[in-house]
Amino acid sequence: MTSLSPADAERLKLAFQRCRDMEGPLNEQLRAYADAGREIFPAYGDAVDRLVERLGQNGGGENAPRPGEVMPPFVLPDDRGHLVALPSLLKRGPVAVMFFRGHWCPYCRLNVRAVIQAQDRINAVGAQIVAIMPETQEYTEKFRDDSGASFPVLTDLDNGYALSLNLAIWLGAEIQQLLSYQDMAKFHGNDGWMLPIPAVFVVGRDGLVKARFVDPDFRKRMEIDHLLEALESASREN
Repeated sequence: MTSLSPADAERLKLAFQRCRDMEGPLNEQLRAYADAGREIFPAYGDAVDRLVERLGQNGGGENAPRPGEVMPPFVLPDDRGHLVALPSLLKRGPVAVMFFRGHWCPYCRLNVRAVIQAQDRINAVGAQIVAIMPETQEYTEKFRDDSGASFPVLTDLDNGYALSLNLAIWLGAEIQQLLSYQDMAKFHGNDGWMLPIPAVFVVGRDGLVKARFVDPDFRKRMEIDHLLEALESASREN
C-alpha cells in the first residue's frame, strides 16, 4: 500500500479542474471526479469503498437529527475568531448547517463552489449558510478565502459538535496510510484522524430540522436544487 505519488497528485489536480468546470448538477461533477480518482489512485478508491461499507453496516449518520427534531444549538468560532451561535443565526432566517471534511478535500471544494454559485438564490429567500469543519482557524480561513465563500466557516475542534450529532467517524489505519501525504495532525491540531460525515441540516427559525442530507459516502452530497427547495420551504413556514 502506498501513498499518492507527486505525478499522480498532479493528475488528480488536473482532473479536479476539469470536473470543477463541468456543466451540470453537483453530483455529476462529484461522480466524474470519483471516477477519475479511481483510475489515478485505485488503492484509495477501493479503501473508500470498504470504509463506506463499514460505516453503512454500523449505521453511520443514521442517528443524526431528523426532520421534525430540534437541531442542537452550537457556539463555535469562525474563521476570523468570532463566536457564532446557531440561535443568533436563526433570528435572521432559516439556516443550512453544512459539515465539510476539510480544505484539502476536493469533494468539499466542489460542493462549496456549487453552493457559492447559488448564493444569490439563497439570499433571495432570506436563508443563510454556515459551514462547519474540524480544522483550526488557519485552515478554515484558507477554505473560506480560497473558495470565496461569503458565509461563516466554523471550527469544530476535535469534532465535538459532530460527535454530539453522531456524525464523527474514525478513518481507520488503511485510509490513514493512503492519505499520509496530507498533514491531518497540523490541520486538526490533533492526530486522531477523525472526520465528520458530510451532512446538511436545513433548520427553520423555530429551531427544528426541516430537511437533512446524511450519507457516509463523502463522494455524494445534497444536490443544490434540493437545498434551495428546502430553504425556500423553510422560509415560507416562518
